Parts: sequence; C-alpha cells; structure tokens
Amino acid sequence: MRILFLSDNFPPEGNAPATRLYEHAVRWVRAGHDVTVITCAPNFPEGKLFPGYRNAWRQVETVEGIRVVRVKTYITANEGFLKRTLDYMSFMLMGFVMGLFERRPDVVVATSPQFFCAIGGWALSVAKWRPFVFELRDLWPASIVAVGAMRRSLVIRLLERVELFLYHRAAAVVSVTQSFRED
Repeated sequence: MRILFLSDNFPPEGNAPATRLYEHAVRWVRAGHDVTVITCAPNFPEGKLFPGYRNAWRQVETVEGIRVVRVKTYITANEGFLKRTLDYMSFMLMGFVMGLFERRPDVVVATSPQFFCAIGGWALSVAKWRPFVFELRDLWPASIVAVGAMRRSLVIRLLERVELFLYHRAAAVVSVTQSFRED
C-alpha cells in the first residue's frame, strides 16, 4: 500500500506528533508499505531551522525507508495567533501543492492539530481521487477555547464547521484517545 501522510512535525523534531508519526511510518515500512511523509523543515518549537536543513521549496530525504518531502513554509516560533496561523496555512498550501507532484497513493492521511494540515490532506485526497484518513490528536477548536487561547466567537464557530466537514469527509477518523471518540 502507498501511504501519503501530511504532518507539519517530523523528526528530528522531538515533540509527540513527530515521534508518533515516525513510529507509525517505520512500522508501516517494515510491514512492506511505501510511505511518503510531506512535512516542513524542522523548526519546532523555537521557529529556527535545525542544523543541516533549509527552508527550501522541496527537500527530499529517506529516513529508515520513509520518503520524507520537506516543503517551504512560513517559519515562526510557536507564539502569537496571527504568525502561527500563517505558519499553519502556508503548510496547508505547500503540502497540498507539493503533494500533487507525488506518485498517486492508495490513501492520504493527515493529522490534527492543527487542522489546516488536515484540510490540505483532504484536498489532496480529492485531487488524487483517494480516501482520506483523519488522524485526530486533539479536539480543535474545543481545546483552543478550553485553554483560554480564544473565546467562543464567529471564528470558533467557523472552525467548528470546518472540523465537522473534515469528520464527515474522512473515510476514517483515527483518534488517539477514547475520550476523543466519545466527544
């Protein structure tokens, strides 16, 4: 099976999303699957490129059999709503565009948060006529409101509609916790 996975985090970043994706991808490769990850240049959480990487339009490497395609994005530290949103949207756009040039997969998987990444994955699945799998690691936008980063507003209601749109368009939703399945 050819798996195309979109995530804005991948090693050498050491956060949970990067580690989880890496571990899944390694297992899929060992099981005989062809895995391509579209991600950005490693820069989380400080918004600074890791040594040996550049913020290029397309940088390809192979990590333990995983084809990793790093795309150019707006890089910023994890601070400030507007800058983070620009970062997320730039990955959504570039992940989608560069994904169009990838070999046709059997399935497109995208992760959330942030769900701009998932929007790009869904759009790519439509363009490639392939099923979309939505990996849900946190309940956006509910978690944004819960931690006080934003109050309930028109923007939050719009994001909730996007969230529901993605749930309904996904061939499968993979939740990392039982409580997310219940919500």
